[in-house]
Amino acid sequence: MTVALSAIDRMLATARDRIARLSACAAAAEHADGALIVDIRPEAQRRLEGEIPGSLILERNVLEWRLDPTSSARIAEAAADLRVIIVCSEGYTSSLAAASLQDLGLHQATDIVGGFLRWQAIGLPTVDGGTPAGRYVAH
Repeated sequence: MTVALSAIDRMLATARDRIARLSACAAAAEHADGALIVDIRPEAQRRLEGEIPGSLILERNVLEWRLDPTSSARIAEAAADLRVIIVCSEGYTSSLAAASLQDLGLHQATDIVGGFLRWQAIGLPTVDGGTPAGRYVAH
């Protein structure tokens, strides 16, 4: 018996078919080489779980406006050739967000397989959470 996928499961699969997702180690290496890690988790979740040093906090509800190079609400770093790595808690919402950024023309947008929890589980650097939205997490 085959179980039909829900609409959101189909949407997630389609998004993941379009993006070249990164392992946490690969994301850390790209971040060290200048890629921008953008954490889209809400503040309460970041306070509970922690944050990645050097990441930029842009909560999910404003992500596209802040990273769209043509938006009047964009951040200074927004550019079509920006290598942006989206991180959420477990790597689901981040896949949808990365696909959305690709739709805006940021073709190098991707995410981390397993999200922040995977990053943390393999011992990559983290700091206590609570950085205000729109700010970089201190190193």
